[in-house]
Amino acid sequence: MTPDLSVGGSGDLVLQVTSYLARLNLLKAETALFDASVAAAVKEFQQSRGLTISGVVDAITLRALEEARWKLGDRVLSLASPPMRGDDVAALQSQLSEMGFNCGRVDGIFGLDSEIAVMEFQKSVGVKVDGRCGPATIMSMLRLKKIVSGGAPIQLRDAAVRAERGPALSGKVIVIDPSDSPDIFDLTQRLEGRLIALGVNVFLTRTLASAPRESERIEFANATGADLVISLRQDRYVNEGAHGIATYYYGSDSHGVHSIVGERFATLAQREICARTDLLNCRIHAKTWDLLRLTKSPTVRIDLGYQSNPGDARRVSDPAFRETVVEALMVAIQRLYLSAENDAKTGTLKISDLRRAGLRK
Repeated sequence: MTPDLSVGGSGDLVLQVTSYLARLNLLKAETALFDASVAAAVKEFQQSRGLTISGVVDAITLRALEEARWKLGDRVLSLASPPMRGDDVAALQSQLSEMGFNCGRVDGIFGLDSEIAVMEFQKSVGVKVDGRCGPATIMSMLRLKKIVSGGAPIQLRDAAVRAERGPALSGKVIVIDPSDSPDIFDLTQRLEGRLIALGVNVFLTRTLASAPRESERIEFANATGADLVISLRQDRYVNEGAHGIATYYYGSDSHGVHSIVGERFATLAQREICARTDLLNCRIHAKTWDLLRLTKSPTVRIDLGYQSNPGDARRVSDPAFRETVVEALMVAIQRLYLSAENDAKTGTLKISDLRRAGLRK
């Protein structure tokens, strides 16, 4: 694993990082010394990419910097192992999506869906059908881009799939990804029980005794074909004054995409929990963390207060508080699938209302 780079560091890797930052016009010139100006440039880059803003170049930030250096046309894109990643892939996916070709989520990773979409495009324009995006394919795409546009069909398709599944929770698949905190795991088990009672197929990514890596949890969630993935955890900060709840969903300003369903559920969950508890509302945020980016289903991460804050820690340790959060999440999940005319105001629905409405059917 790449060591974290921070203020005071130096060497060839720092030179590489600053070269990327200079190429992105975030730094005046490359340097082998990681100083305050480099840290500021790193923070600006992290903010633009939906990463944790720390000013430290960890493995995730370094990978994002490497992806950012590629522009569409710099190289031939094709299915490979490991998959090709970069802004050029994201640009390709975005353009294909706008023209109505289903390449899946715009995530900057050239996978099987991307190859199939390229082949479909190649068939439609009469160039060699090989699934490789080279000069001929790019030129054809640029010519058509001016006259063909389909909006954001992939995002709209996700919303349509949600609507087609109907309001009933019975039969839906929800994956819950709890942290290793005993309190969070207890909350997860309470939520699991309520969901099962309404006919939901629930999968947990871990047990209290297991410690799967994030990549393993992502792979597990993808294998279930989930309708929704909910990651529950508590944040931590060096300053114990930091407190409150924040919810995150997949979104990238640089790629111009976000998960419509993920953002919708993040909004509902954040509002319902804040309406029922006294946790500070730290709002919802679009991020490109691997859990959100690589999980195929709509995914949110809920940071239920700060473990490092005595007040937040005390709240989450209270079983009554955890039960309140469970009810808030249950209502948010149901509201996600209700049509606009059947929805209700934040903080007004209860689990008993869902039962009376017959939403198990």
